[in-house]
Amino acid sequence: MSFSTLDWAIIAIVLLGIVGVGLALSNRASKDSVSFFLGGRNMPWWLLGTSMVATTFAADTPNLVTGLVRENGVAGNWGWWAFLITGMLTAFIYAKLWRRMGVVTDIEFYEKRYSGKPAAFLRGFRAVYIGVFFNVMVMANVTLALIKYSNVLFGISPEVIVMMAGVVVVILSFAGGLIGVLVTDFFLFILSMIGAVAIAIIAINLPDVGGLQAMLESPALEGKTSFFPDFSDPNQYVPIFMIPLLIQWWSAWYPGSEPGGGGHIAQRMLAAKDENHATGAAVFFNFAHYALRPWPWILVAFASLIVFPSFESIKTALPHVDESLIDHDMAYPAMMTFLPKGLLGIAVASIFAAYVSTMSTLLNLGSSYVVNDVYARFVKTDASEKDKVRMGRIMTIVIMVATGLLALVLQSATQAFHLLLAVGAGTGLLFFLRWFWLRINAWSEISAMILSVLVAGYFEFFGPESLETWEKFTLGVLVTTLGWVIVTLLTPKTEASKLESFKASIKGADTKSIRPGLFAAVLASLAVYGLLFATGSVIYAEFTMAAVYGGVAIICGLLCRKIYQAVL
Repeated sequence: MSFSTLDWAIIAIVLLGIVGVGLALSNRASKDSVSFFLGGRNMPWWLLGTSMVATTFAADTPNLVTGLVRENGVAGNWGWWAFLITGMLTAFIYAKLWRRMGVVTDIEFYEKRYSGKPAAFLRGFRAVYIGVFFNVMVMANVTLALIKYSNVLFGISPEVIVMMAGVVVVILSFAGGLIGVLVTDFFLFILSMIGAVAIAIIAINLPDVGGLQAMLESPALEGKTSFFPDFSDPNQYVPIFMIPLLIQWWSAWYPGSEPGGGGHIAQRMLAAKDENHATGAAVFFNFAHYALRPWPWILVAFASLIVFPSFESIKTALPHVDESLIDHDMAYPAMMTFLPKGLLGIAVASIFAAYVSTMSTLLNLGSSYVVNDVYARFVKTDASEKDKVRMGRIMTIVIMVATGLLALVLQSATQAFHLLLAVGAGTGLLFFLRWFWLRINAWSEISAMILSVLVAGYFEFFGPESLETWEKFTLGVLVTTLGWVIVTLLTPKTEASKLESFKASIKGADTKSIRPGLFAAVLASLAVYGLLFATGSVIYAEFTMAAVYGGVAIICGLLCRKIYQAVL
């Protein structure tokens, strides 16, 4: 593609700005490990919430949504829309509990909640398992998306883009710590949204598409625009709608949608000024993630079905692209080739901004696990704050190198999405219940972790080929859940003194206290779904349905606010 001087200038300004923020905040981040990993625990809800949503606005997300829409229509998004319920439960029940505990990482929870050597093992192993193994998988998937964009737009080889992007991300994470990530996330999210909207507007108005109305009336979109699957066909509604809403949201562990909160979501809540800021950040994240962002990507996916109806058409349009990279998710970067000069620079900068937001967060999170829960806990127990910050920066580089190597062997965003879901199947319920069902112990978590991996591996490599993906997932949930429950009942209870200490740290939370939060979470979920579908109905010019969905959003939102304010 032909980039103008203006395009290059915009991209250069964004890159220099990212590096500049990291370097400018280096001294503040270096103060101590809490400053480096949690920004000093004094962050406001709006900055934390924006950072949460910026992190999940990864370079691969538009590709993933495009692939889902092209394969299964708008309804295909229920695979991730269902996690809204998980997110709202985290916001209204678990956010305040995390903030009360005052830990540095969510992995530290294990020795606050469980006792003995199993708890210590779990903390150390889980830190490496999640902080390195899972983080690298997620970041490699995000880097794969950037590889595809770069191959389409610049013809740059995967190896070169991995090295170039890695240097920028490492400088931000290495120097600025979490505070650097938060500040850049705020501006990068705005830039990412501007880019997404711009791409959608250009895509809709391409000559082959002919505008919004012509696009929606195109035969290429037949059966693709509905919010819900065809309920007359179980092959449609069972895997696309029923499994995510009835099973997946509570049973699966997935990065960014951890049941009960975890990963970078927990890190942001732990960095909040207080409990209310932690809750506010999580609520804002779920609103922006599910109601604000999806439609620009969906509209581009619609246009791509007309412009690039098949893999062959994508290959023909992009003869310079490695054939192994061609998949449905490649349609989004392919649509960017139609952008005019100037706007192309903004769009490319927005994609890179999305990439940096996600990668810098996960690098900081992964290094915090290794430093706080392995290095300072088991390797050098007398490590100074300076030692911890230094080790955090070393691990930032190590994790980025591993990510780049894995990214070079992956092929599609959807591939990694299903792999991560499969490996986490059956563990979700444990993460919800461990705060309140005190019979759960360290062996419960260890068995759940082992079983989920073994079951996923069995179905992936040895299971019957006749089973569909959703059937493998459901069986994995059943086997893993039953397994860890049985282990829970057969193994010793956690020491009473540890349980008393844990209950004191979360200030007497019990099953009665979660009822208002449960109602608030359900109402908030309905409000966000209502807003999501009201927006879609306006786009479709179905104004009666827009009013209905909008009314649901307003009523549920007001009731949610009333319930939450009553329990403050």
